[in-house]
Amino acid sequence: MAMQDRSRTKMRLQKLITWLEKGNCGDRLRTISIIGATAFCFGYIFSIIVGLWWPENGVAIATLVIVGLIVGFLNVASREVVPYLVAAVALVVIGNLQAFNPLNLVVDGLGDRVNEVVRMMATYTAPAGVIHAVRAGMLIAAPGEGSSEIVGHNK
Repeated sequence: MAMQDRSRTKMRLQKLITWLEKGNCGDRLRTISIIGATAFCFGYIFSIIVGLWWPENGVAIATLVIVGLIVGFLNVASREVVPYLVAAVALVVIGNLQAFNPLNLVVDGLGDRVNEVVRMMATYTAPAGVIHAVRAGMLIAAPGEGSSEIVGHNK
């Protein structure tokens, strides 16, 4: 009996998530969606600006982390978790490799600037990546069938 209740609860939760993601719950969700989308766009634009002009500014970096947290909580739908995590990992890895240093041979300082921009994008993306990595782990670890479908895996 408890297994049926758990399965029924999980099915209701999945329906609720789908319903919310479709925007069927009114103006409040639309407002949150607009805030999340604005924060997402602002984060990448601000990452470029910080990377070009203020890569060592603590306040600017803290702002990127805070906006990244906002995006993590408001903006990534459950079906987008895995692609977002892949993008976050790629940005963090590339941002720490100094991969664009050869561009310094073309134009003095160009490689350094591109590296800083990518590093700031990684700084912005990492907090949301942590939130979604934990979220994905919790959903995968949930007992019962279908929990992996919530995180974007299909059987």
